[in-house]
Amino acid sequence: MHHNTQAFNKYELMPSQLRDVSGVDLRAKVLGAELDMPLILAPTGMSRLFHHEKEIAVAKPAEKLGVYYSLSTLATTSIEDIAAASAGPKLFQVYVFKDLGLTRELVRRCRQAGYSALCLTVDSSVGGNRERDLAQGMSVPPRFGLRSLWSYEPKPGWLLNLLRRPDVQLANVASGGGAGKNGAMRLIEYVNRQFDPSVTWEYAAQLASDWSGPFVIKGLQSAEDAKRAVDVGATAVWLSNHGGRQLDATAAPVDCIAPVRRAVGAETEIVVDSGIRRGTHVLKALALGADACAIGRPYLYGLAAGGQRGVERVLRLLCNELERDMALLGCRSIDEVSAERVLFRND
Repeated sequence: MHHNTQAFNKYELMPSQLRDVSGVDLRAKVLGAELDMPLILAPTGMSRLFHHEKEIAVAKPAEKLGVYYSLSTLATTSIEDIAAASAGPKLFQVYVFKDLGLTRELVRRCRQAGYSALCLTVDSSVGGNRERDLAQGMSVPPRFGLRSLWSYEPKPGWLLNLLRRPDVQLANVASGGGAGKNGAMRLIEYVNRQFDPSVTWEYAAQLASDWSGPFVIKGLQSAEDAKRAVDVGATAVWLSNHGGRQLDATAAPVDCIAPVRRAVGAETEIVVDSGIRRGTHVLKALALGADACAIGRPYLYGLAAGGQRGVERVLRLLCNELERDMALLGCRSIDEVSAERVLFRND
């Protein structure tokens, strides 16, 4: 997790001076949508754990700031409610459950609700050994023990909203049983029981064919896998190690961008997440060959701190950083953030 961000320090930006940067244009086309900046809000499960406004408090700022919103299979707000709350570009992230009928039903619902793109996450065939969750006794919904009550004490408003609205449900899989009907089930147990470790490239090819729109395979790191993803019908590859929450000691996704770009060519879109915290991180990723970046933890901090206003604050900070950094880099548009603008630190 820490290396994901530290890896960005291996790359340095190379500015180009005396250029007219009085008008910087952050717009980019990603997954078939015109965005105001090349940013995707990554799918994160159970936003109700952070704030009572849930996923809608993220989807609305995404529309307002002109970025892509991604809804997780493990969301606490339904596919349909998000579609009703936001007219912006939306991506639905799907896991493949052992109950394939449930997966097909989720895809049908997001197609009917007008989602722009579909994303298949492939790095979670089994649940990661999330040691902090185990050590701190994480449960869904949160349990009240002596240790947890001590951590809630400085935030009485948050605790009050949890008690008044204890609606921590997996809204999109309730019909399939399991955690949808038993919110107190430990997340790690649900993941281990429901995720299907037998899924192969053949299933990904079938899903791409059934969707017949922008289709992303998320959780790739190797150039070989990225090329295979394109071969089975993916229009984009999403480089990610799940924020460091699955297999530990894997490569930082930023280090995977250049070799994957060489493998898939110029036509396939590349999205990268894990460790992105600053506008300069976005610029480095774009210069290395990515088309867009995705963030998860940053907007969740904003959500926990201030709900919808907190998420919007995070997005505006990142937008302002990116605009200023592009001007200082000497780039007037996203297209100008090219390989000549980044160097590898050889020290």
